[in-house]
Amino acid sequence: MASPIFVLNGPNLNRLGTREPEVYGRTSLADIERLCRETAEDIGFELEFRQTNFEGMLVDWIQEAGDLAQGMIINPAAYTHTSVAIRDAITTADIPTIEVHLTNIFARDAFRHHSFVSPVAYGVICGFGATGYRLAIEALSEVIRA
Repeated sequence: MASPIFVLNGPNLNRLGTREPEVYGRTSLADIERLCRETAEDIGFELEFRQTNFEGMLVDWIQEAGDLAQGMIINPAAYTHTSVAIRDAITTADIPTIEVHLTNIFARDAFRHHSFVSPVAYGVICGFGATGYRLAIEALSEVIRA
């Protein structure tokens, strides 16, 4: 069996569907996980999907992805704008990584315009809601197969 791709999600994403639906919509994280699993299966990839509210846990999972995965998709959520530790873990993981955000972070509060993750990611997808995860899986598969 080939190595999986990891899809890692940061804080408060477990509240999708009920958290600020005017901003994030009504799609739940379980809905996004189903979309990711279907997309990965359609293109022949195993998938590891996880969410945590704890920065250290996210760092541990990024390190695990570096050891076990072909690539990684990460929505660090609020940690995007605050965590050098997550940035450093992604650098150390040394696998293709795509940063995803449900909303267009550049059309929101000014503090959300800076990402510690973007400079070390292969690419960034934001503003397309749950569809961004599907796009990220498809793009990551192209990078891995190249």
